[in-house]
Amino acid sequence: MAFTLFADTRAALARDSLHGLSVGDALGSQFFVPGRRPADLAAGRFPPSPWQWTDDTEMACSVVAELTEVGEIDRDRLALAFAHRCEPYRGYGPGAVTILRLIRTGTPWPVAAASAFDGQGSCGNGAAMRVGPLGAWFADSTRQAAAQARASAEVTHAHPEGIAGAVAVAVAAALATRARLDGDRPPPSRLLAAVAAALDPGEVHQGVRRAAGLLGRPLAVAVDALGNGSRVTAQDTVPFTLWAAATHLDDYPAAIRACVEAGGDVDTTAAIVGAVVAAHTGVGTPGGVPADWLAAREPLPDWVA
Repeated sequence: MAFTLFADTRAALARDSLHGLSVGDALGSQFFVPGRRPADLAAGRFPPSPWQWTDDTEMACSVVAELTEVGEIDRDRLALAFAHRCEPYRGYGPGAVTILRLIRTGTPWPVAAASAFDGQGSCGNGAAMRVGPLGAWFADSTRQAAAQARASAEVTHAHPEGIAGAVAVAVAAALATRARLDGDRPPPSRLLAAVAAALDPGEVHQGVRRAAGLLGRPLAVAVDALGNGSRVTAQDTVPFTLWAAATHLDDYPAAIRACVEAGGDVDTTAAIVGAVVAAHTGVGTPGGVPADWLAAREPLPDWVA
């Protein structure tokens, strides 16, 4: 059934997804600290708070702030927001720092984004890591979620696979949010099939289809076949994260534990999975983002409120 969301509902849904993203990012980043082990999280032994978030959250906050301000993605505004809010110590990769510095010093974003990797553009997972709340915002239209995700990605990722990664995550978050509104828990296979149907042919598309074929298989098998973000590309990150989100859509803690156990680019995989799952479960609900995890996360910037 077609429906249209009111602005305050969009904002509330996006905020839940942002909380899920930022908590996953902040908790996942703690497992880059020497001596921290996935078994600690599984046993309920948590790192000391506050858990600091990374570039994943900082950029996602800019996406949410722009949606709140204008209701859609204005690429010129978003590019400048990314560039001027960039705090390199948050863990930005060298390529992202270079692109954002070019934008900040006056280079048009299409030129800056296209300059990466000898003119190929970036196929990294950065556009995917920040886009989950956008999908929740556009839960009433997966077509709009895909189009807006593409726009949000293009300001930094000119490579088709980098863009496809963002589209896949946004569509997954839109579908997860819509299922929440419908009171539905979609079968994992149906969720991944709908995401695959929204993607252009390419490696991310193939990876999502491969992920659907691995539903019900052990985590280690999925990681071996799909990756865990170790190569920091959309192709190596998004299929696994959507497998994990589809598998644990109604259990946020289990979804984040799976990302930590999988290893690799844990802050980003947990951010993506956290955004999609929290869009479905909410915060402080059974299966949702635990209130004590949210309290342990470093507060979000004042400007996103």
